[in-house]
Amino acid sequence: MPGERSIQVFGLESDKATRAALRFFRERRVPVSFVDLRRRPIAPAELRRFVEKLGATACADTDGRAWRDGGLGYLRMTDADVLAKLLADARLLRLPLVRSGNDVTAGRAEEEWRRWLSGGS
Repeated sequence: MPGERSIQVFGLESDKATRAALRFFRERRVPVSFVDLRRRPIAPAELRRFVEKLGATACADTDGRAWRDGGLGYLRMTDADVLAKLLADARLLRLPLVRSGNDVTAGRAEEEWRRWLSGGS
């Protein structure tokens, strides 16, 4: 049954995309466990799960101010380098990070979330 899926959202309350994700699931009456990264940083093992599935660059907000201000767009970095930067500064993450079982997304991914809720993966 679609309502049985466990959804975990990592983000910032002040972030527009995070609020949109929370609203998306709330409107569909799907229970969500929300982790505010300002209060509790993402665990390294949890972030690695996203990076293993999506790649480090997909988890990074490469268009964001923190990425630009840090001059990171000019650096050649391996996935391990990007992961280290993401762990050191949550502002570099593409938010929200959403997990449901083994399925993960970075950023606003409503089509994928709909697929999860309809029973597809």
